[in-house]
Amino acid sequence: MTVSHGAASHTMYTLPDIKHGLDLTEDERMIQEMVVEFAEREVLPIAAEIDENHSFPKHNWDKIVELGLTGIPFPEELGGSNGGTLAYAIAIEEISKVCASTGLTLAAHVSLGTYPIFKWGHEDLVKEYVPKLIAGEYMGAYGLTEPGAGSDSGGTLTTAERDGDEWVLNGRKCFITNANHAGTFICTAVTDKSLGSKGISAFVVPRDVAGFSLEKGEVKLGMRGSDWASLVFEDARIPSNHLLGPQGEGFKTFMKTLDGGRISIGALSLGIAEGAYDCARKYAKEREAFGKTLADQQAVQFKLADMALQVEAAKHLVYHAARLKDAGQPYSKEGSMAKLFASEVAMKVSYDAIQVYGGYGYSREYPVERMWRDAKLCTIGEGTSEIQRLVIARSILRDQKG
Repeated sequence: MTVSHGAASHTMYTLPDIKHGLDLTEDERMIQEMVVEFAEREVLPIAAEIDENHSFPKHNWDKIVELGLTGIPFPEELGGSNGGTLAYAIAIEEISKVCASTGLTLAAHVSLGTYPIFKWGHEDLVKEYVPKLIAGEYMGAYGLTEPGAGSDSGGTLTTAERDGDEWVLNGRKCFITNANHAGTFICTAVTDKSLGSKGISAFVVPRDVAGFSLEKGEVKLGMRGSDWASLVFEDARIPSNHLLGPQGEGFKTFMKTLDGGRISIGALSLGIAEGAYDCARKYAKEREAFGKTLADQQAVQFKLADMALQVEAAKHLVYHAARLKDAGQPYSKEGSMAKLFASEVAMKVSYDAIQVYGGYGYSREYPVERMWRDAKLCTIGEGTSEIQRLVIARSILRDQKG
């Protein structure tokens, strides 16, 4: 089965109808089954190789596009399948169980590289870029982080000045996922220094504009099969109609983008945790010590029980946030909760999986050490754990005041 243009429309969620927790619709279940089969057949066999070689799996990306995974949350008239946020999150989750690098590539392309244009772009921008991004003519990338502005994204130093019918950009962005393969870059730049974060605007930057270039990204701890690079703007000129949303609202646009992106990183984290737990459980049933299997040792049983508990709780948070978004309900707090909890669960469960494996877990022979390295990025990207706690705290205190 492929998820492609012309597929059956996905029914919008209404929260009172959600009675059975993690129950999926028929469409969601079909997407899940399709992605599981693809992940096991195509992604798993090369997961260790692309990590070891820091290589990007172009063939698998083409397969992801062919299956229609890049269009799951977008409407049919733009080439999507109107599948919804939860179906998209499930696709990220299932891929990330076996290869988080591949899950991250898809998450960044959809949530960060495509969705902002779809949501805040004017009609011409949407028509020009969104169908091409869904069809996989090129990837999308998202440029917020700068060498001196990470969590403090309001400290953006890249500038954009209006010159006739063009904007002229100067500055640089770093740690940009998909950069070497992207055809469009959504970037922030200061258009009025006197207004602070309210003077930051967002732009769609085509790859081939004069004055724009890439610099090789740093060697990474994990997610080594996911591409990244730095963006350099040296009097880069883009058309005036490539302003994304109203001038001065770029910071607000990017924060709203991250609200949705955190659901996908929550799903990515959930997949890592599930993959590590599955590996540890299987190994515990096979490995013998002190005359019996590890699974018969109470210390290991308790560790596996805690891992199962944490994974299940993370799944509920991620799925709940996705369903809120599908229902058109506020989800910023829930998205942060899902991302925070699931990313820290991914770290804990992958760490405990290594412990179950013992010395073998510390070697490259088994995948759990890779899962642990990959999980760390999930506690940093799209807002660190500290930023998520700040978002949650502000939300719950604001609710109390109300």
